[in-house]
Amino acid sequence: MQNVLSVCVYGSLCDSLCLFASLQSLPDVLGSHLVRVQVKACGLSALDLKLLGDVGIQKDLIPVGREVAGVVLQVGDKVSFFQPEDEVVGILPLDSPCSGLCDVIDIDEHYLVQKPEKLSSVCVAGALRDGLCAYTALHTHARMAAGHTLLVMDGASSFGLMCIQLACYHGVKVLTTSHSPQKHTFLEQLRPSVAKVIPVYNGSSDLLPVVLEETGGLGVDIVIDSGVRLHEEESEDTKLLPHKHDIISVLGVGGSLDCRLLHLKSASVTFLNQEVWMASSAQQGRYLHILKDIVEKMSTGVLRPQPEEPVPLYEATVAMETVQRHQKKKAIVQL
Repeated sequence: MQNVLSVCVYGSLCDSLCLFASLQSLPDVLGSHLVRVQVKACGLSALDLKLLGDVGIQKDLIPVGREVAGVVLQVGDKVSFFQPEDEVVGILPLDSPCSGLCDVIDIDEHYLVQKPEKLSSVCVAGALRDGLCAYTALHTHARMAAGHTLLVMDGASSFGLMCIQLACYHGVKVLTTSHSPQKHTFLEQLRPSVAKVIPVYNGSSDLLPVVLEETGGLGVDIVIDSGVRLHEEESEDTKLLPHKHDIISVLGVGGSLDCRLLHLKSASVTFLNQEVWMASSAQQGRYLHILKDIVEKMSTGVLRPQPEEPVPLYEATVAMETVQRHQKKKAIVQL
């Protein structure tokens, strides 16, 4: 048996989390379809404990760090996609027994794709999940096509940036909002450029009139939001979020986002849960195709993520705590 250091999180569905490190063992004999990977970088995203409970994952120890990039050390006897020394990237399943913060992990080959040589492990581990979310939102749900008009809320976020770049590549007209003067400047300097950057950090409520002006009064075809607020909600956490009514109002007829207004526009609302790709083996082929397309677009510069500076392994617990408390959206650990 081979012992590896794993960083796990202990918690319940309602209590606060406590991070600690533990030793885990890997078997000497590798499973038939398993790939043993030496992890080079791991992305940390906030745990959705409510989702884990909803899908029946009830355990005290929940490994953290699921987006991984590394090098293949060993493959099972029925593995057909990889061989030792291949560079790979993937997302561990929700019920994974091991953490991506382990030095070495065993993972089913159907959760991995080849990493292009010119793409850094830190970059892809930090952006893969956001790329998957953007792809799912725009292609799978919204059926994005050239000539559509898209509004991306908080376009300077890592997820928002992936949406903007993917949409621009497919010939979509993109409008976006900015949450600070620095983010506004960043978004205006993007290439390919967006049609309009709308500031929402100065307390103004110009979203609806600006969108209608930019679209000739028609509204947009697709809205990607990062949360909304009701009119009575005015807390510090929600002040930059748009009102629900404004989001629905900017949609054009037949667009994708009171139900009565959606009905009048023949519009629809969909909810983004990227975990559905791993919920059924029937989706594995499509899921791997999406992952391959994402890393290829990163390699060729179509998608240009702005990853966080990586932290060393000994700072992983502190980094995960800041992510879980929503003080930052993402952290990357370099092993």
